[in-house]
Amino acid sequence: MGRFYGEVGYSETVETTPGCWTPQITEKMYTGDVVKLSRRMVGSGGSNDNIQVNHEISIVADPFAYDNFLQIVYVKWSGVYWKVTNVTVSRPRLILSLGGVYNGDEA
Repeated sequence: MGRFYGEVGYSETVETTPGCWTPQITEKMYTGDVVKLSRRMVGSGGSNDNIQVNHEISIVADPFAYDNFLQIVYVKWSGVYWKVTNVTVSRPRLILSLGGVYNGDEA
């Protein structure tokens, strides 16, 4: 398919002041392959449908990625932050399934 080089965002909840917890985003750069490209239109009840992608990106993982794959929330690909909906561990890689556009906190 194609090659991938981009940012993967990890979210960790940290205590900023006593009793106040906020998400902290950490970004790491990874290389890999684009395994699958597909999209589907989801009806939103309005005049414009929402686009959902079903892309899969396989990254070459490092020890940090293996230890923190549960905290992966987004991938920046083609200039857009995409929500990660599923992570499959397939050593030495992680396969990231992408969904809709990510609208949460960024690093």
